[in-house]
Amino acid sequence: MDIGLVLQTDPPARLLVERMRRAEAAGFTHGWTFDSCVLWQEPFVIYSQILGQTERLTVGPMVTNPSTRTWEVTASLFATLNDMFGNRTICGIGRGDSAMRVAGRRPATLARLSEAMHAIKDLAEGRAVVVDGTELHLPWVRDGALPVWMGAYGPRALELTGRQADGFILQLADPYLTEYMIKAVRSAAAAAGRDPGSVRICVAAPAYVTADDSPAALAHAREQCRWFGGMVGNHVADLVSHYGEHSDLVPQALTDYIKDRHGYDYSHHGRADNPDTAFVPDEIVDRFCLIGPPTVQLERLAQLRSLGVDQFAVYAMHDAIDSTIDSYGAEVIPRL
Repeated sequence: MDIGLVLQTDPPARLLVERMRRAEAAGFTHGWTFDSCVLWQEPFVIYSQILGQTERLTVGPMVTNPSTRTWEVTASLFATLNDMFGNRTICGIGRGDSAMRVAGRRPATLARLSEAMHAIKDLAEGRAVVVDGTELHLPWVRDGALPVWMGAYGPRALELTGRQADGFILQLADPYLTEYMIKAVRSAAAAAGRDPGSVRICVAAPAYVTADDSPAALAHAREQCRWFGGMVGNHVADLVSHYGEHSDLVPQALTDYIKDRHGYDYSHHGRADNPDTAFVPDEIVDRFCLIGPPTVQLERLAQLRSLGVDQFAVYAMHDAIDSTIDSYGAEVIPRL
């Protein structure tokens, strides 16, 4: 199982670059960042520094969207980085949550997302594509390769992932829901005539490594990771509004906990001090995140790997970023 690291592009960018260097040295294979340019710094500028100061790390957004940049710009960004540093980028993409809503815009439709994934991948890999009625081609691309991994929760998004994407990004680490959604993606891939095993599976969630499993240590870790349940709750709320609270298309285990959710302020998005996450119970934090000493985290990772997960991406948005990188490098990654 690969292990990735997910960080926000908070200033100073040099600190993020240094942490990605440390992560590669510790055995991490992927370096991901959020992509929400109003809330944080522009990630593609920072990727050039990460790639220039590492040798093997694969770098990309978790996740970009079809609307912040035009598709040819997004493709050219990836293709330029690949031309400079080898094919070491990856395109995580979704409809656009924080990046769009913080700017007062709606996330993209799945139809638009599908078109964008085709266009970005084809252009970045040197193929011509028609965008808005005009054929476009990046003539300077040579031997480009860009895996496109889609973030998804709902049934239609899972179907699109299996039908089209190179990989599936699931932002929660609950084994029950992971199994449920992997089956949906792979069933869609098979129905589309694809090899279901060819779709790579990435689970992304906060990991907080504690020295022990004492109540005080676990309580602090939960508070540092509770924001994640709020973030996932945004997507669940979208599903409920679209499919209904008791739809057979959405697992009840995913919808029950948002009943006490009241609004969301994106200025606190992805932060441990987010005040809009009081509705998230300890049970959800424990289910969605990896909390506890290395032995406990290894048990959950073994569960996820048995379900077909190819990569676990560590969300490190808490007060123990550096110690998490070190703990995974010393005690987790060598045992996987």
